[in-house]
Amino acid sequence: MTHLNSLDVQLAQELGDFTDDDLDVVFTPKECRTLQPSLPEEGVELDPHVRDCVQTYIREWLIVNRKNQGSPEICGFKKTGSRKDFHKTLPKQTFESETLECSEPAAQAGPRHLNVLCDVSGKGPVTACDFDLRSLQPDKRLENLLQQVSAEDFEKQNEEARRTNRQAELFALYPSVDEEDAVEIRPVPECPKEHLGNRILVKLLTLKFEIEIEPLFASIALYDVKERKKISENFHCDLNSDQFKGFLRAHTPSVAASSQARSAVFSVTYPSSDIYLVVKIEKVLQQGEIGDCAEPYMIIKESDGGKSKEKIEKLKLQAESFCQRLGKYRMPFAWAPISLSSFFNVSTLEREVTDVDSVVGRSSVGERRTLAQSRRLSERALSLEENGVGSNFKTSTLSVSSFFKQEGDRLSDEDLFKFLADYKRSSSLQRRVKSIPGLLRLEISTAPEIINCCLTPEMLPMKPFPENRTRPHKEILEFPTREVYVPHTVYRNLLYVYPQRLNFVNKLASARNITIKIQFMCGEDASNAMPVIFGKSNGPEFLQEVYTAVTYHNKSPDFYEEVKIKLPAKLTVNHHLLFTFYHISCQQKQGSSVESLLGYSWLPILLNERLQTGSYCLPVALEKLPPNYSMHSAEKVPLQNPPIKWAEGHKGVFNIEVQAVSSVHTQDNHLEKFFTLCHSLESQVTFPIRVLDQKISETALEHELKLSIICLNSSRLEPLVLFLHLVLDKLFQLSVQPMVIAGQTANFSQFAFESVVAIANSLHNSKDLSKDQHGRNCLLASYVHYVFRLPEVQRDVPKSGAPTALPDPRSYHTYGRTSAAAVSSKLLQARVMSSSNPDLAGTHSAADEEVKNIMSSKIADRNCSRMSYYCSGNSDVPGSTAAPRPASKKHFHEELALQMVVSTGMVRETVFKYAWFFFELLVKSMAQHVHNMDERDSFRRTRFSDRFMDDITTIVNVVTSEIAALLVKAQKENEQAEKMNISLAFFLYDLLSLMDRGFVFNLIRHYCNQLSAKLNNLPTLISMRLEFLRILCSHEHYLNLNLFFMNADAAPTSPCPSISSQNSSSCSSFQDQKIASMFDLTSEYRQQHFLTGLLFTELAAALDAEAEGISKVQRKAVSAIHSLLSSHDLDPRCVKPEVKVKIAAFYLPLVGIILDALPQLCDFTVADTRRYRTSGSDEEQEGAGAINQNVALAIAGNNFNLKTSGIVLSSLPYKQYNMLNADTTRNLMICFLWIMKNADQSLIRKWIADLPSMQLNRILDLLFICVLCFEYKGKQSSDKVSTQVLQKSRDVKARLEEALLRGEGARGEMMRRRAPGNDRFPGLNENLRWKKEQTHWRQANEKLDKTKAELDQEALISGNLATEAHLIILDMQENIIQASSALDCKDSLLGGVLRVLVNSLNCDQSTTYLTHCFATLRALIAKFGDLLFEEEVEQCFDLCHQVLHHCSSSMDVTRSQACATLYLLMRFSFGATSNFARVKMQVTMSLASLVGRAPDFNEEHLRRSLRTILAYSEEDTAMQMTPFPTQVEELLCNLNSILYDTVKMREFQEDPEMLMDLMYRIAKSYQASPDLRLTWLQNMAEKHTKKKCYTEAAMCLVHAAALVAEYLSMLEDHSYLPVGSVSFQNISSNVLEESVVSDDTLSPDEDGVCAGQYFTESGLVGLLEQAAELFSTGGLYETVNEVYKLVIPILEAHREFRKLTLTHSKLQRAFDSIVNKDHKRMFGTYFRVGFFGSKFGDLDEQEFVYKEPAITKLPEISHRLEAFYGQCFGAEFVEVIKDSTPVDKTKLDPNKAYIQITFVEPYFDEYEMKDRVTYFEKNFDLRRFMYTTPFTLEGRPRGELHEQYRRNTVLTTMHAFPYIKTRISVIQKEEFVLTPIEVAIEDMKKKTLQLAVAINQEPPDPKMLQMVLQGSVGATVNQGPLEVAQVFLAEIPADPKLYRHHNKLRLCFKEFIMRCGEAVEKNKRLITADQREYQQELRKNYNKLKENLRPMIERKIPELYKPIFRVESQKRDSFHRSSFRKCETQLSQGS
Repeated sequence: MTHLNSLDVQLAQELGDFTDDDLDVVFTPKECRTLQPSLPEEGVELDPHVRDCVQTYIREWLIVNRKNQGSPEICGFKKTGSRKDFHKTLPKQTFESETLECSEPAAQAGPRHLNVLCDVSGKGPVTACDFDLRSLQPDKRLENLLQQVSAEDFEKQNEEARRTNRQAELFALYPSVDEEDAVEIRPVPECPKEHLGNRILVKLLTLKFEIEIEPLFASIALYDVKERKKISENFHCDLNSDQFKGFLRAHTPSVAASSQARSAVFSVTYPSSDIYLVVKIEKVLQQGEIGDCAEPYMIIKESDGGKSKEKIEKLKLQAESFCQRLGKYRMPFAWAPISLSSFFNVSTLEREVTDVDSVVGRSSVGERRTLAQSRRLSERALSLEENGVGSNFKTSTLSVSSFFKQEGDRLSDEDLFKFLADYKRSSSLQRRVKSIPGLLRLEISTAPEIINCCLTPEMLPMKPFPENRTRPHKEILEFPTREVYVPHTVYRNLLYVYPQRLNFVNKLASARNITIKIQFMCGEDASNAMPVIFGKSNGPEFLQEVYTAVTYHNKSPDFYEEVKIKLPAKLTVNHHLLFTFYHISCQQKQGSSVESLLGYSWLPILLNERLQTGSYCLPVALEKLPPNYSMHSAEKVPLQNPPIKWAEGHKGVFNIEVQAVSSVHTQDNHLEKFFTLCHSLESQVTFPIRVLDQKISETALEHELKLSIICLNSSRLEPLVLFLHLVLDKLFQLSVQPMVIAGQTANFSQFAFESVVAIANSLHNSKDLSKDQHGRNCLLASYVHYVFRLPEVQRDVPKSGAPTALPDPRSYHTYGRTSAAAVSSKLLQARVMSSSNPDLAGTHSAADEEVKNIMSSKIADRNCSRMSYYCSGNSDVPGSTAAPRPASKKHFHEELALQMVVSTGMVRETVFKYAWFFFELLVKSMAQHVHNMDERDSFRRTRFSDRFMDDITTIVNVVTSEIAALLVKAQKENEQAEKMNISLAFFLYDLLSLMDRGFVFNLIRHYCNQLSAKLNNLPTLISMRLEFLRILCSHEHYLNLNLFFMNADAAPTSPCPSISSQNSSSCSSFQDQKIASMFDLTSEYRQQHFLTGLLFTELAAALDAEAEGISKVQRKAVSAIHSLLSSHDLDPRCVKPEVKVKIAAFYLPLVGIILDALPQLCDFTVADTRRYRTSGSDEEQEGAGAINQNVALAIAGNNFNLKTSGIVLSSLPYKQYNMLNADTTRNLMICFLWIMKNADQSLIRKWIADLPSMQLNRILDLLFICVLCFEYKGKQSSDKVSTQVLQKSRDVKARLEEALLRGEGARGEMMRRRAPGNDRFPGLNENLRWKKEQTHWRQANEKLDKTKAELDQEALISGNLATEAHLIILDMQENIIQASSALDCKDSLLGGVLRVLVNSLNCDQSTTYLTHCFATLRALIAKFGDLLFEEEVEQCFDLCHQVLHHCSSSMDVTRSQACATLYLLMRFSFGATSNFARVKMQVTMSLASLVGRAPDFNEEHLRRSLRTILAYSEEDTAMQMTPFPTQVEELLCNLNSILYDTVKMREFQEDPEMLMDLMYRIAKSYQASPDLRLTWLQNMAEKHTKKKCYTEAAMCLVHAAALVAEYLSMLEDHSYLPVGSVSFQNISSNVLEESVVSDDTLSPDEDGVCAGQYFTESGLVGLLEQAAELFSTGGLYETVNEVYKLVIPILEAHREFRKLTLTHSKLQRAFDSIVNKDHKRMFGTYFRVGFFGSKFGDLDEQEFVYKEPAITKLPEISHRLEAFYGQCFGAEFVEVIKDSTPVDKTKLDPNKAYIQITFVEPYFDEYEMKDRVTYFEKNFDLRRFMYTTPFTLEGRPRGELHEQYRRNTVLTTMHAFPYIKTRISVIQKEEFVLTPIEVAIEDMKKKTLQLAVAINQEPPDPKMLQMVLQGSVGATVNQGPLEVAQVFLAEIPADPKLYRHHNKLRLCFKEFIMRCGEAVEKNKRLITADQREYQQELRKNYNKLKENLRPMIERKIPELYKPIFRVESQKRDSFHRSSFRKCETQLSQGS
C-alpha cells in the first residue's frame, strides 16, 4: 500500500478501511405482546428445565450485524425510504409521441364528409398556389445560425450545452435486474414469534328472550364438524341486566374487570367451511326438567299483557328465590349453532393454496400440494386478508332468533357433533328438537393487528392497555385441528379438564341431581385447594373450586364443562385434581342442607415426574379418603385399613379427559428423557435418578444420555419443533462442555453433532415446513439468526456420588439487562443453563483472565493431540494438574469445524447437503468469539488457530468436490449442487469479514481450480462459478478487496511481484500501449484485482462458449456484472465524481469484452418487427411494415445494419455465435454506457485515437445497437409490455437501490423489507423466483392495479433513461469525431457516425436529446460538408428523410432545430457543388415517403417549416447574389404540391379502398420520376401490410422491383439481370405497366435521378426478397419460387453463397408448405360491389370487384360498407340492395346512395381449366368472375322446377387479381340464361360431383360420405332427385330442340345412380357394428330409388341415335349457349 498517492489513500478510507471489522454482535430485546412477559409465579424454586425454558423465552436475541448498514453519512435523497420519491427530482422529458396522443381524440370527434370524392378520377382543380407559403407565419429562427464560427468553438459550445442538467446516476433510471438472478440476496429469516391464526373478533351485543325472568349465562366456542374437534376454549359472557345480576349477589364475592369481557378474539389456523360458532346458554338450577323450565319461554309473550304479565311476575319471584338458594349451581338450557362458512369462504380457500405458498415459501417448484398440506403453517399465520377471509368480510352483525332446547340425555360433545352434522345437511334439527324463540345479536369482524385493552388467554394485559377501559377483549386460545410447527417463544402452562360422564345408575336412590366440585390441590387438607382455576363471567379472576351443571333427575349425566387451570411452574407429587360428587336438593326441605355428599375421586398430576394427560375412567370412593391417598392413582390405591368403600366395586364409573397446553411440559418421551438427563448433569441430584419408568444409576448415566441424544430425532416432529431452540442449545452445550461422570471423563460432542445433523435433516425433509429461496429451512435459519449464542461452558462438573465434589456456587449473568429485570430475583440467582457468553461487559476479572489464558494457550493448543479436551483441575484425573493451561475450554467453532471434518457416511452426506446451516453456525460463533476477544484490533491472522484454518480449508475443499460430484450426476442433483454452491459462497463471503483475507482468497482460488478440473460441462461450470462470484462480489468492501484504486493514470503498480515498478517509464509509445491494455483483460489485471478478474473471465468465457444451454448462463453472467455496477452507481460512498472515474477505470476491461461480443448482441431491428407482429394492434404494426427502412437497407446489403455491415463482418471469423436475447443485451449495453459516462473522457479520446479503424467501426456498431436498445417505448406501451416487466420495474427498483445505497452489497436490508407481510411494497413477495408459477393469477391482475400515477412515474423514469442513454451515445460520437479528426480514415468513420445519428433520429426522442443531436449534426455538416455530399449518398438520403420528418413535428423546439439543420444542409450542398440537385431529389423523395407512411404526419406543421426555411433563405445575406434562393423557393413549391396530395389522402383515411385508389393515382402521376413512383409504391406496400393484405403489399414491391429492373437494364447490360418488367410476367401479368415506354422519360444518368439506394442490384434483390417474404406470409408459396428465380442468378453472379443457402432454405420451406397446406390455404373471397346514386359523385354507376380476406361472409362486407358510407352521408341515406338482379335507376330515390353487393366466384373457360390444375392456379391471376341469379318468367326469383330459370353473369376486371389494390373496376359484363332443364342438369351434375368427391376422398371420411348419401338416397329427400326425374324425364319432350338436354339429363341420372351404388358399398366397408341398421336402411332407400328411376333412365330418344355427325351440326347452337362447360369438365375429372 505504500505507493498509493494521497487521493487513493483517502478513497480507500472512505470506502471502508481494511482494518475495520464488519461484523457487530448486537443484543435486541424480544418483542413482547404483553405489558409484562409471561412468567411463572414468583417465590418458587423452579426446576432446572422450567428455568431453562423461561430463560430461553425471555432472553434477548443475539444478532450478528454488518456494521456498514446504513451509515449516517448517507446523503440527501438517498435516505432510506425516500428512494421512492426519487422520480420527483427528475425533469419531465417531452416526447412528441405523447403530446400527439393528448391532442388526437379531439380532432376526430366531428362527423366526416366525403366532400372531395368527385375529384378522384382527374387531378383535382386545386393547385399549390392556393396554399401560398408566404401567407403563413414562419417559426422563430435560431440565432447565429448563419454566423461564421470555427468548427472547434462550435463543438465546444455543444459539449458545454450537453454537460448541463445531466442525470448523475444512470442506474437509478434503469429497471432493476430480474430477481431471479439476484442470488446474493440472503433473506433475513423471520423473527420467531408466537403463532396466531386467522383472527376474528366476536362481540356479543344482546341476549333476549320473549320473557325476561331470570339471569342467563352464555358461553361460545368454535367447533370443526369435519374434524369432529372443538377448536377453541370457551369464552364466557354475562349479558344480564343489573337487576338480574343482583339476584346472585350472595354468590359473587367479587367481580374482576377481566371477567366482564363481552368480546373475544378467536384464532383459526386452518379455516374451513365446516367451522361453527356454538353458543350455549345456561341458567341457575331450579326444580324441574329442562323442558319444564323452558316451557314458559315458548308459550308466554311479554307483549301479551294481562294474564301473562302476572305469570311473568310470579315466575320472576320464583327465579329470585332459586337464585338465592342455588345460585352457584347451573343447569343446561339452550344452544344455537352459527356457521362461519361465509367468513372462511370456500372459494377463497381454493386460492389459499397460492397464498400460503407465498407466505411459507416453498422451494420445490413444480409441486402443487393439497389444500390441507399447504395450510400447514410453520412460519406465521396468514392474516385474514390473505385468505380472502377479509376481502368480502366486513364487520357483519348476525342475529340468532331461535335456540334449540338442550336435551338432558344428549349433552356430550359427541351428541353436539351429530346435531351439527345434521344441521349442516338440512337444518332439519328444528323438527326433532324443540326451539325456543329469542334474540342473540353478535358482531363478527376481522380482528385488527392491534387491539386496545385486550387480555391473553392467561389474563395478561397486552400492549396497548389503557388504564380506564372497563370492558376488555379476551384472546381465546385455539386448539388447532392439525399440528402447527412454530417453536415456543412465550411461557404458557395451562391445563384443561373435561369431565365427561358419570354412571351412578346402580347407586342408591339419593343420587339424582348430580354435580361435581372440581379442585386443584397441592396437598390433602381442604385448605390446600389452589386458586388456579380461571373464573367465568362476572366473577373473580381465579377460583378454588368449580361446579358442573346439573341435569335434573339423571343418574348417569353427561357433562360438557371445560375447567381451565393455570398450572403451577413447579409441580410435586402432592399436586392432584380432586373431584367431589354431590346430590343437590332443589326443593327446600326443613333442616336439610342443599348438598348431600355422594363420593370422591382424584387424579395425581404427575406420574413418574411427568405431567399426566389423556382420557381416564376413574373409580369413585363413597367415603372420606384415607391419608396419603394422593400419592397413588385412584385405580391403584393399595389396600387400606379400614378398606375404602368403592362404588361399583372399584370399577371406573367417572370418565374424564385432561389436556395440557404448555411450553414447559414437552409431552414427548424422547425429549423428556433427554432434558431430564441433561439436567441431572448440571445440578446436584441423588442417584439413581428416575426417568419415566426406569431408574438410572450413575454408571449408566453416560450410556443413557448417549442413547437419548441418538433418539432425539425419533421424537414426533411437532414437539421437536416446539422445543427446537432449547434442544439445539442443549446439544451445542453438550458438544463443548467437558464432562466427568462417575469419575470418568465423558465426551458427547460427536453424538451431539450427529443428533443436530439428524434434526436438520428431518426438518429439511418435512413437507410441512417451509424453506426460503435458497432452500434453507426457515426454522433453522431463524434459530441461527436470532437464538443461537455460544454455549457457555461451565467449569468442570464432576459427577461422582461424593458430596465433596460440589462445584463452587457461581453467579450467573444473562447477556442483556432489559428482560432480566422482569424475571424475579429468585430466577436470576438460580443457576440457569443458558447459551450465552461469559459476561460481556468484562467487569469480572475472571472473564478477562480467561480470555488472556485462551490467547496465551494458542501455541500450546497446536501441540495437543486433537481429542485432548478433557477437563483439568480435577483430582480424579491422574496427572491433570500438569496440563499446560489453567482453563481448558473448547471453542465452539473449532469443535464444530472438527466434527464437520471427521464426520463420515450418511452424517457427512447430510452435513454437506445442508451445509448452509453449519456454515452459518460457524460464522455466528466465530463472530461472537472475535467479539469476546478483548484485543479487538488483534491481527486477523492470529484470531483463529492454525488447526481451525486447516479444518476450514478441508471443509471448503470437500464441499467443492461434493458440488462437482453432484453436477456430474443426473440432472435432478443439479439443484442440490446449486444450493450447496450458494451456501459455500455465502460462507466465504462471511469469512472475508472475519478471517485473514489472503487466506480466504486462496480458498476461492482453490474452489475455482477444483471445479474447472472436475467439470467438463461448460455452461454448468460457468453458471456455478458465476453465482459463487456474484455473491462474493456483493461484499460491502468489494471495491477495496479488489484494490480498485490501484489503476490510476500512473503506470500500474501493484503489490503483486509480477509487475516490477520500473515499468513506469513514461515514453509515449508505452503510454499508448498502456492505454490500450487498460481496455483489455490482461493477466496483470487479473492478479491485481482478484475477484473482478475472475468475474470478467467468467463473463468472457460465457459469451465465447457455444455449448447447449449457454444462453441462460450468459444471462446470468451479464446480470451479475449489471448488478455490481448498479450497486456502485447507487452507493452513497461512490457519489463523488472522482470516485466514479476511478471505478469506471477499474471496469474498463469490460469494454473490450463487450466489443468482442458484438456479433452476439440482439439485433433490435429484427426484434422489433417480431415484437410488433405478435402484439397485433394497429399502431404497433407500424414496425412490421415490410418496408421497415432499416430492414430494407439491411437486406439491400447496405452498410446500415450492423449484422451485415461489411467492415464488421470481414473483421470477424465466420463462426456460429450464440445470440443474446434482448434483455441480456440491454443489461450489457447499460453497463457499457455507464462506463463510457463515468470514465475519464480524455482517456477515452486517447484510446479511440489509437484504435484501428476496424475496432472503431465495432464501437460505432455497438452505439448503433445502443440506440435501438434504449429507444423510448412510451407510456401507452407499458400496458402492452409483458406483466413481468411491470412487476420488475414496479417499486422493486426503489427497494433494490435503497438496499444498495445502504452500502451493504445489495443484500440484507432488502431482504429484511422483503419479509412476508411487509405491506409497504405490495406485490413484491409474489415475484420471488421460487414461486413463479404459483403467482400467475397475481401477475395477470398486476397491470390492472397500476394507477395512472404509477404509469406516469414509470414513463417519467423511462423517458429520462432514454434521454440520458442517448446523450451518452452522443458524447461518445463526439469523442470519436474529435479523436479521429486527426486521422485519415474519417470518411468511413463519418458514415458510421451518421448512421448512428440518423438511426437515433428515427427513434422516439425527447426534445432535450433532439436539440443536442441537431446541434451535433450541424457541426458535422459544417465540418465535413463536402465529404458528406460526395461520399455518403445513402446516409444523406436518410438524413434528409429524418430531418424532414422532424420538420413536421408538433413541438416548436424540435421544428426550429430541424429547419435550421435542413437549411444548413441545402446551403452546404449548394456550396459544395453550386447546385443542389441531389439534395433536392432526396428531400422530395423523403417527403413523398413521409407523406405516404407516417401516421402522425401533420402537413400544417410541415408547411410552417417550409415557410421558415424560406425565411432563412431570404435572410441569408451571403447567398443573395447566387441562384440559391430561387432554387430553394422552387423546391419548396414542389414540396408544397406534394403536400396537397397528402391533404387528399387525409380525407380518405377512413376508406381504405379510396385511399389506395388515391395512392395508386399519385404513384401513377409520378410515372416520369421513377424515384418518387418507387417511394409511393413502397408507401402502398406499407399501408397494405398494416391491413394484413400481404399479397397486395408483395405485389407493390414486385412492381417496384420491375421498375428498378427497367432502369438497371437501361444502365447496365448483364445477362444475369432481369430484362426489364417482361421478366416479371410469371409473377403477375399486371407488371407490364412498369415498362418504360416513352422517350421523354428522364435518362437515368442525370444527376440526382435514380440515385436512391434501391436503384442498384442489391436494392433490387432487397425488394424481391421482401416481396418473397410477404408472399410467403400471404400463403402464395408458388409465387415465392417465381420471385427467387429472378434473385438466384444475381446472387450466383455475386458469389453470395451465404445468401444462396438462405434462399434455398426459404424455397424449401415454401415447397414444403405447398405440399402440407395445399387445400388448407385461404386465398380470398370476391364480391361485386355496385354504387348507385348521385351522392357517390364519380363512383355513381361504377362496378368493382372487391377482394376480401378468405372467410369474409356477405353480411360482413355489407355491414362494413354500409356503416362506412352511413358515416359519410348519414345512415338514413344509405341503402344496401339485397338481391343481385339488374338495378333500374329510374326506380331509385335520387337523394339516397345505393350499394349492391354480390358474392362472385372465379370463372374459367373450358380451355383454361386444362392449364389451371392446382388449387393455387384456380385462385391466382383472376380476371373473370361469375355470379348466378335465379328467376322465373313471371318475375318471381323462385318457382316450381319446370319454371325455374337461372341467369349467369360473367364480369371481367381491368387488372388481374392479386394486384396492388384490393378493388379493381369491372370493364366488361356478359350474361347467359339457362332454361329449367339446363338448371336441372347443372344441379344433378353438382350432386354427382359431390358423391364422386366423397367416395374418392383419401383418407375416407365416413361422416361426409353418409351426409352426401343421405342427401341423395335418404327416404326424406327422395323427393329431390326423384322429383327432378319425374318432372323432366317422365315423358319425351315435344320440342326436338330439347332432345339433347333430355338425353343429357338422363345420362346424368345414370351416372348419379351409379355413384350412389358405389357410395352405399363404400359406406358398408367403413361403418362400425352399431351402424348396421342404418346401412340396411340406406341400401333399402337406394334400391327403391333405383327401381323408381330405372324406367326413365332406360328410355332413350330414338332420333338421337341416327348418324352422329348430322345431329351434331344441327344442335350445336343450343350447346354454345349453355354454359355449364365448367361443370362438365369437373364431372369428367371427378369420374
